[in-house]
Amino acid sequence: MPAPAFGLYGHIRNNRIRSWFLLGGLFLLAYLLTFGVILIGYGQAGVPYGASLFGESFWVFLTALPFVTAATALWVFIGYRFNVAMINGMTGARPLAQQDNPKLHSMLETLCISRGMTTPKLAILDTDALNAFASGVNDKQYTVTVTSGLLNNLNDEEVEAVLAHELTHIRNGDVKLMIIAVVIAGVVSLVGELAFRGLARGGMRSSSSSDRKGSGAIVLLGLAMVAIAWFLAIVVRLSLSRAREYLADAGAVELTKNPDAMISALLKISGRADIPNVASGVMDMCFENDPDDLGDLFSTHPSITKRVQALVDMAGGRMPDMPPHPLAIDQRQDLPTMVQEHSHWGARRPR
Repeated sequence: MPAPAFGLYGHIRNNRIRSWFLLGGLFLLAYLLTFGVILIGYGQAGVPYGASLFGESFWVFLTALPFVTAATALWVFIGYRFNVAMINGMTGARPLAQQDNPKLHSMLETLCISRGMTTPKLAILDTDALNAFASGVNDKQYTVTVTSGLLNNLNDEEVEAVLAHELTHIRNGDVKLMIIAVVIAGVVSLVGELAFRGLARGGMRSSSSSDRKGSGAIVLLGLAMVAIAWFLAIVVRLSLSRAREYLADAGAVELTKNPDAMISALLKISGRADIPNVASGVMDMCFENDPDDLGDLFSTHPSITKRVQALVDMAGGRMPDMPPHPLAIDQRQDLPTMVQEHSHWGARRPR
């Protein structure tokens, strides 16, 4: 397992290691799913009681193993090659040509030049939600997508801060890691759902009592394997460190020298970030992902309160006299150690 990340470069190094672990995990989950589905299929067919659970079904699994490996590798290739198009298809985002918004393109290019980065493509998503996200796994693919609601409600300095945040995600390797996580969650969720739907439609077809008993044991074992794989896919998504958002905020401040703009952007976006009809995996990649009804416990992002507090305490940012969007900074909590290690948080524009 990767060692604890200390500082920005440790975070980037560990992201690379986690990417390889996640890719290996995708193959293991695919094997677990396949064996579970095979057991469910044998149970549905009515395997006689007393037959070995790991007999013929395991032999079929071994026979299918090369095909499962090839199919998983193909899925990884498709995810890597077409992830931007897939995400645009899921969200409805479209490319934003330079002539359509030259100011936004110029803003992004200026930030990239200051960082020595290849300028990503720009895309826009027509929605009143205030959000943005980056996608892609290499310089040819990287795309920063912004919502029309974000452009309509934020001023230039606030938009610049959001763009700098997404560029930092690209530089830190967070985007590639999230793409892999989305690929894993997507394929596992799809196969798991198909397995459960097939079981619901098929029911138990065994006739004798002993057959039903044997089939039930096989089906339960298969369902357990599918459920474990499904659960592990969710754990993979939720295990991604929330520190990546603090680090992206820090990188944005380093680029723009304007912590106040990031604070103002966060306040405006708070409570208005949810994009309708977009998969949760894509929302995990966004600038802000509002916690669900279970609150902050299962959120992939720190709360706006904590992010603003970090900018005030560590970057010298100031709360606006009249917040653009209501947000009470009423609870002071300890900041992650990683945030405190970033001396460049103090960089800011002269007052």
